[in-house]
Amino acid sequence: MPKTATSHVRSLSENAVIRKPQQGRSLASFQRMLEATKALMLERGSENFTLQDVSERGGVSIGSIYLRFESKDRLLHAVIGQELEAIVEGERVMLNEIVACSTSLVDFLPRYIHAYSDFLADHAQLLRTIMQRAEVDPAVSEPGRESAQRSAELSAKAILHFRNEISSNDPERRAHTVFRIVFATAARQFGLGSTAESADDRIWAVLKEELSIMALAYLRH
Repeated sequence: MPKTATSHVRSLSENAVIRKPQQGRSLASFQRMLEATKALMLERGSENFTLQDVSERGGVSIGSIYLRFESKDRLLHAVIGQELEAIVEGERVMLNEIVACSTSLVDFLPRYIHAYSDFLADHAQLLRTIMQRAEVDPAVSEPGRESAQRSAELSAKAILHFRNEISSNDPERRAHTVFRIVFATAARQFGLGSTAESADDRIWAVLKEELSIMALAYLRH
């Protein structure tokens, strides 16, 4: 993906590290720190853990953590930056695959809505923790906004692959609107920016089907 599109995200993870490992055991130890931190974020659904927890989970010493990161905040920044990049890249791959096997909007929209909702479901736990952090940490909020914008651009681009079927003088606006509606609906279902308790799997199964019909009618109107 273009460097300019993820400059804040990359800076978040790169600037978090005091001393970057080069090879061998130090690199393996560094990766275990990141993996252990991510695992704890997923397990706890929050940042409610200590560096001692990271040390024990990752099999690394507290001293080795402080050799790479000056604080738990910096360690979290490294993990969040890395995960935001991975999520956007995963989204790009997913969308390219859907476009490649779709011949029209009728083919594309149901596949897109189902795949995108599954993608959000897979990443919802981590995204909730990142969003909570972004609300109180300016260092995370800008990369978070950047990733969200990149996500919108990727989905809009995929929809616009079928721009000849969009009945509007401003197909870009309609493509972005469809994405916003799909995201807002899925985000509520998976507790992103709302409460997970409001979700209802039975309603969501029906709503996914209806969303593709609504989106198609809107794009072709």
